[in-house]
Amino acid sequence: MRAYSQDLREHVLRAVDQGATRQEIVRLFGISLATLKRYLKQRNETGSLSPKGHPGRPPKKFAPLQAGLVAQLEEHPDVTLETHCHHGPEQYAVAVSTSTMSRAIKRVGWTRKKRRWVPLSATQKHEPAGKTNSNVWTRSNASSSMSVAPISV
Repeated sequence: MRAYSQDLREHVLRAVDQGATRQEIVRLFGISLATLKRYLKQRNETGSLSPKGHPGRPPKKFAPLQAGLVAQLEEHPDVTLETHCHHGPEQYAVAVSTSTMSRAIKRVGWTRKKRRWVPLSATQKHEPAGKTNSNVWTRSNASSSMSVAPISV
């Protein structure tokens, strides 16, 4: 779960300083009473309202994997995740699963989709002469019977 924004934290504590009751603040800002108490305690102890870091160690596999991953992706942009994972033990001395590789690729900013999708041309469809398909978008040459009036401001 993501932390509340710094701006919201400041607004909540400003409301406390202005004398609003805790129940009003909880209802107004949509936070819990425990969150309000935690903000007050943090401000009294540290003087700061910034969110604390997530507990735990940083991941062990990402640091060696990140070093050469971008070069590998640029060299082989169209291979599968499994293929990238098989290159892992050779290059990084770390065995990597497909989910770990997927998260690492996402962290360095790469996406799976490499080409822009372009719809098929309407001229490539083979239909009998004189028969039209109502599902194909075409540009109409006939002018509309409705006119558009400018909006006056």
